[in-house]
Amino acid sequence: MVTISLKYDGELRCKATHKPSGKTLGTDAPADNHGRGETFSPTDLVATALISCMMTIIAIQAEQDGYSLKGSTATVNKFMTTVGPRRIGKLDVKLRLPSAIPPERRGEFETAARACPVMRSLNSLIEIPIDFDWTA
Repeated sequence: MVTISLKYDGELRCKATHKPSGKTLGTDAPADNHGRGETFSPTDLVATALISCMMTIIAIQAEQDGYSLKGSTATVNKFMTTVGPRRIGKLDVKLRLPSAIPPERRGEFETAARACPVMRSLNSLIEIPIDFDWTA
C-alpha cells in the first residue's frame, strides 16, 4: 500500500504528497475548464501515468533480457470528449524504442506494454491507439 495525501490550495489547484518519499506535485485545472492550465491537470496525470507505466513495464522486461531502454521516449496526446460528460476520450500513444531489440522479440514487449497496470485500470470507453516505433 502507498499513501498519497492531497491538500486543496484554492484557485482549482491541489498539492499531492507521496508519503513514502515526501515528494510533492501540484495540479491545476486546465484552461478549457476554469483553470489556468499552468501545470498538469488530473487527466494529464492519467495520460502521464499510462506512458510511464508502459515504458517501465517494457524496461523491466528489457533489462531482464539484457537490453537497455535508456534514451527511449514516449509521447501521449490526450483528447477530452466534447459531447456528453467531460472525460478522457482518447489517449494517442507513441513509444520510440531501441532498434537493438530484435524484430522477433518486439511483439513480447508490445504485449507487455498493453498489459501494464495503468492500461488495465482504464475504462474501455477510452480509445488508446499505440504506435510502437522501433527506430531509436
